[in-house]
Amino acid sequence: MSDDSRLQDSFLTLAGPASGMFKVKGSKHFGFVFPITHASEVDQHLKAIRKKYHDARHHAYAYRIGIDGSNWRASDDGEPSNSAGPPILGAFKSREITNSLGIVVRYFGGTKLGVGGLIEAYRTATLYALDDAQIVEQIIVDTFELSFPYELIGTVMNHLDRWSAAPKEQSFLESCMIIAEIRRSQSIAFEQATLEIYGLDIKKR
Repeated sequence: MSDDSRLQDSFLTLAGPASGMFKVKGSKHFGFVFPITHASEVDQHLKAIRKKYHDARHHAYAYRIGIDGSNWRASDDGEPSNSAGPPILGAFKSREITNSLGIVVRYFGGTKLGVGGLIEAYRTATLYALDDAQIVEQIIVDTFELSFPYELIGTVMNHLDRWSAAPKEQSFLESCMIIAEIRRSQSIAFEQATLEIYGLDIKKR
């Protein structure tokens, strides 16, 4: 079926929390990653990590939210500018992962790493956590309500099957109704094709 390629309708994110640890020159960097959908979730994860690792020197973090990761923030938490938070963010970008938060806890080992060394350490700790994570693809769907007379059931079900539209609710009486979901990139063409079926009404929900 044709689609509207202008619409991005899927993204990669985390199935659940994960962690990893990177050690260099005595310094330990504990990386933690979490799936999130809103910036309001960040604080609770930060508080929990800071409480558990209260004796650590730094708790840097970064997050990306949105289908294209356009909502983001990075914090160095006292490290030299752009040496901690942005590398965490960069790890998510390199894997094309969004709706995710990364926190790296650093225990200083006595030897300074320099800005370059810090960037590598924070990025690597995050990547190790991502290596431990299950990455999943989430599909963005549009929902439609289809109304039609009973005699069109066969036609409608075949139509939904051809477009891989998933029925979520249905009622088959004298007047029938199906609520179906379809990938966003297919929704414009699906709606147009549905309107061509005589006796079948469709509206977006």
